[in-house]
Amino acid sequence: MRPGAKVMFSIAAFLAVMTVVYIFATMRVQDDAYLFGVEWAGSVALVLSFVLAMMLGGYIQFIENRTDFLPEDYEEAETEDGAGVLGFFSPSSIWPFAMSCSIAVFGFGVIFFYYWMIALGGVLLIWSTTMLNLQYGMPKEKH
Repeated sequence: MRPGAKVMFSIAAFLAVMTVVYIFATMRVQDDAYLFGVEWAGSVALVLSFVLAMMLGGYIQFIENRTDFLPEDYEEAETEDGAGVLGFFSPSSIWPFAMSCSIAVFGFGVIFFYYWMIALGGVLLIWSTTMLNLQYGMPKEKH
């Protein structure tokens, strides 16, 4: 495991411990004018932060397992060693941006509880994903 994934998994472990401590602490503290029990806003925020750190750690580990040694791993690396393709999409592709915009439309529909905006965001997401797939082509059949 490379350092990027280790950092995110370490943050996730810290957040898991702090979530447990926070939940038990808010259940026991009785001088905050709360109705005695778990304080849900902070508990949910800590749980979601833990999940986000785990997702990022898993993604970074998955990507780092697929890549070779990076120029940053060598002490004598030069700036030219880092040249090349960065990322998975070509810079001229508009479809990742279109997918992000369609997810934003979908999210605003959920936030404002507009059914038509939720449906429009879903349709736009399906359309932009299809166009992204058609841009890069279907994988060849193996017979």
